[in-house]
Amino acid sequence: MKTTSNSFGHSWQFIARSLDWLASPAFLLLRIWVALAFLKAGYLKVTSWGTTLYLFQYEYAVPLLPPVFAAYLATFVELVMPSLLLLGLLTRPAALLLFIFNIMAVISYPDLDPIAASDHQAWGVALLLLATAGAGRWSGDQWLSRNVCRIA
Repeated sequence: MKTTSNSFGHSWQFIARSLDWLASPAFLLLRIWVALAFLKAGYLKVTSWGTTLYLFQYEYAVPLLPPVFAAYLATFVELVMPSLLLLGLLTRPAALLLFIFNIMAVISYPDLDPIAASDHQAWGVALLLLATAGAGRWSGDQWLSRNVCRIA
C-alpha cells in the first residue's frame, strides 16, 4: 500500500519537474512571438514615416498627445520595448509598458477590425503574463541576477 502512494507522489513530482522545465522555452517563445509583432509594427512606421505621420494626424485618436509626438513615441516604444523582450532584459517593465501601449493602440483606433482586435487581445494576455511572471530562466534578467548580482 505504501508503494502506491509513494509512486503517486513521484508521478506528480515528475510532472511538476517536466512543467518547470517546459516553462523556460515557453516563456522564450512567448517573448519572441510578442516582440516580433511589435517590432514589425515599429519597422513599418520607420520605413513609411510619411504614412505614419498621416495616420497619427488623421486616423488615430491618441488622447492628450500631439500627433507628431505620439508618432515618435509609438515608434520608439515599438522598437525598444520588444528588443528588451527579445533579450529578456527589464522584461517586467517592458512588458507592462507594451501592455499599456497595446491598450492605447486599441482605444486610439476605433475602426480596428475584429481579427486585429483579437490579435491585440492575445498580445495583451501574453504581455500581462510576462509582466507578472517575468521572462523565465532563459533571459538576460536571469543571467544578470545569477552572474552580476552575485559579484556585487
